[in-house]
Amino acid sequence: METVSTHAFDAKRRPALGKGIESLLGPRPTVAAEVESTGKPLEIALDRIERNPSQTRTSFDEAKLAELAQSIAATGVVQPVVVRELPDGRYQLIMGERRWRASQMAGKATIPAIVRQVSDEQALEMTIVENLQRADLNPMEQARAFERLSREFHLTQEQMAARTGKDRASIGNFIRLLKLPESIQGLVESGGLSFGHARALLGLESTEQMTAAAAKVTALAMSVRQTESYVQGLIDPESKPKVKKAVAEAVDPNVREAQDRLQRRLGLRVRVEDKKGKGRVIIEYAGVEDFDAILAALGEG
Repeated sequence: METVSTHAFDAKRRPALGKGIESLLGPRPTVAAEVESTGKPLEIALDRIERNPSQTRTSFDEAKLAELAQSIAATGVVQPVVVRELPDGRYQLIMGERRWRASQMAGKATIPAIVRQVSDEQALEMTIVENLQRADLNPMEQARAFERLSREFHLTQEQMAARTGKDRASIGNFIRLLKLPESIQGLVESGGLSFGHARALLGLESTEQMTAAAAKVTALAMSVRQTESYVQGLIDPESKPKVKKAVAEAVDPNVREAQDRLQRRLGLRVRVEDKKGKGRVIIEYAGVEDFDAILAALGEG
C-alpha cells in the first residue's frame, strides 16, 4: 500500500501486468501530500465517510464484525482505511469497509484514513481487486467481481491473475458460475452448495437439468465426488450403475443401517426415506403371507 505508481491511469492503454492494488494507484494526491509524506493518516469523522456503492462484498459475517468491533474498542484501528475526497468535502471508502463498520459498532467518532486522489474508474478497480485479494469472499461474489473486471476494464484472465494473485484457470471457473440459474447461484452464495458442487452442475446443458440435479444433490447431501458421478450419469446413461451407487452412498449411514436391520428382521424389501429426521418407511410385500408377517412383527398378529 505504501508504493504508489507514478504513471497516470489510462483505461485504454493500461500495463499488461500489474502488481495488485499498487499498480492501480494514480498520481500522488495534492490535497493529502503532507499526510503521505509524513506517513501519518488523517483522523476523519465516521459520519463524513460514505460507503462505496461499487463494493464487491455483499455479505458480512456479523459475529466476526462484532469481534472486530470489540478489538477496535479496546485497541483502536490498527490499519487505516483508504478513502477519496468527494466534491462536497465528504469522503468515499475505497478499502476497509469492515473496519469502518466495526468502528461504528464500537462507538468511535473518527477513524484513521489515508486519502487518495483517484478517478471513479480507479476507485472501482481498486475496490474490486482489494476484495479479490481477500480469502473470505464467497464464490459468487468472486465470480461477479472477476466478470466486472473483464466487462468494465477489459482485462484478460492473465491480467486479472497478475493483479489478484489468483490462478488464471480458477478465474475462468469462477466466471463460469454466472451461467448457473439464479436459484443455484443463491445456494452457492448461502453456502448450501460449494464451488465444487456448482462446477459439476455446469456440465449439464439446460437450466431445467441443473435445477433438478441441484435439488437432488442438496436433498441427499451428496459430496462433490458423488455429485460429479451423478452428473456424469445424467450426461452418459450408460454409467447409471455408478450413479445409483453414488446416490446410495449419500444416504445417512445410520438410516442405511436401520433400513438393513428392518429388511433382515422382516425378510422383505424395506426403504427408508429420511430428510433431516423426518420421512417415511416403505415396506414392500408380495402376498398375504408377507402382509401377515409384517403385522406379526408389529405385534398385531
